[in-house]
Amino acid sequence: MSTSAPAAPVLDDLICFDLYAASRQVTAAYRPILAELGLTYPQYLVLVVLGGHDEMLIKDVGRQLRLDHATLSPLLRRLERDGLVTRRRSTSDERAVVLALTEEGRAVHARFGDVHCRIADALGITAEQAEQLRTALRALAGHLGAASIA
Repeated sequence: MSTSAPAAPVLDDLICFDLYAASRQVTAAYRPILAELGLTYPQYLVLVVLGGHDEMLIKDVGRQLRLDHATLSPLLRRLERDGLVTRRRSTSDERAVVLALTEEGRAVHARFGDVHCRIADALGITAEQAEQLRTALRALAGHLGAASIA
């Protein structure tokens, strides 16, 4: 009795490729919209996170965005150079760095509702479909995150 190895997958069978292609297309849809604000997509995400807080520790921003310090630091330097955020040492723990939006950063953040509307139009899906997709992607990420801990 011979056992044959499973057939090698073809590109159309790979969910990882569909996720990769969709991610690249979504990020590309953001590019011209964010260019009008002088932002890259990762910078936009940092400002989205900071917009809901008066100030945050860098480590908490990194945790929410799932970015390590080495990736986040140059991003934050550029945002600070552009006058959108401030960084300062925490008064309670000198090892920790606190981030806050500047007035200019808050003004840019105030324009994100328009960004969201334009991207929603570009996606071409209903609000209900978007919520279903978000739910499925979060479940997938949660499962993969839990599996990587084990």
